[in-house]
Formats: sequence, C-alpha cells, structure tokens
Amino acid sequence: MKNYLFAFFFLLQSSQLLYAQSPLDTTTTFEDQRQRVNNLLDARSKKFGDYDNSLTQKTGIFGLFKSKNDMQKSIDILKQIVITDNNIFLETRKLLELKDSETQRFEKLATEYDQQVTAYMKSISKLQAENEKLRKDIEKFENEDHDSSNQLYISTFVIIGLLIANLYQFKLSKSKNVTQV
Repeated sequence: MKNYLFAFFFLLQSSQLLYAQSPLDTTTTFEDQRQRVNNLLDARSKKFGDYDNSLTQKTGIFGLFKSKNDMQKSIDILKQIVITDNNIFLETRKLLELKDSETQRFEKLATEYDQQVTAYMKSISKLQAENEKLRKDIEKFENEDHDSSNQLYISTFVIIGLLIANLYQFKLSKSKNVTQV
C-alpha cells in the first residue's frame, strides 16, 4: 500500500514540475485564474477540516486509542494538504504573472493610444493651418479677381469712350470735308 502511495505521490509531484515549467497560458484570463486559486483555497480548507476530524477519530481498542490506520489517514490528508498548498503557490504565481502581463499590456495600450492621439492632434493642427492658408489664398484670389474685373470694366469703358470719341471725330472731320468740297 505504501509503495502505491509513494508511486502516486511521485507521479503527482513530477506532473506538477512539468506543469510548473510549461509556459504561461495566455488564453487564461485573470478572473479565471483567480477563480482557480479560490477553488484551491476552498479545497484546502475542506481537507484541513477532514484532517481535524481524522485527529479526533480513534478506532483502536475500545475507541480509546488511535490505530495505525487512523494515523495513516491523518498523514495522507496532510500530504494532500501539502500538495494542495503547492498547487496554490503555483496558481498564485500564475495569477501574479497574469496580473503583471495585463498591467504591461494596458500600459502598452495606453502608450499606443497616447501616441495615436498625439499624431491625430498634430494632423489636425496641420490641416487647420493648411485650411487657414487656403482660405487666405481664396480671399487673395477673390480680391485679385475683383480688382481684375474692375480693371476690365474701366478699360472697357475707356476703349468704348475712345471709340465714341474717334467716331465723333471721324464724323466731324467727314462733315468738314463735305463742307469744303
């Protein structure tokens, strides 16, 4: 019986070592891991209650003494408590690693978002400056266009005036020529 228990505990310990050396499962969330730790703590409390009960059990002669089996049950329960404690330590370490990795992830996201916001603000400032420059250019072109239109109107009136003056002078000179003949 002791050989079977020894083999069982040896296999359990070796599987725990393999489990402890495996990389952290990133799919596990912080809340899932916290629930695992809480479940292990509850199981430990139950096993410790079982241990307390096993200490009071006396199945020896007339129920006055502890038998060898009573003491072995207490020892087995203590071994289970130690194994559970080891699991609690391992799972708590994973929980802390998850917490650290989530903290790092959130810090990284915050830094990335801050960089994006800064880049957006720079882009907006640049676009606002470009927009203001374009508005000034539009105003300048409208004023130049308006000035050009005024100059066009004035030159048109001057040309029309000159044409009328030339026609009037031409008619005057034609009428003087007709009277001279």
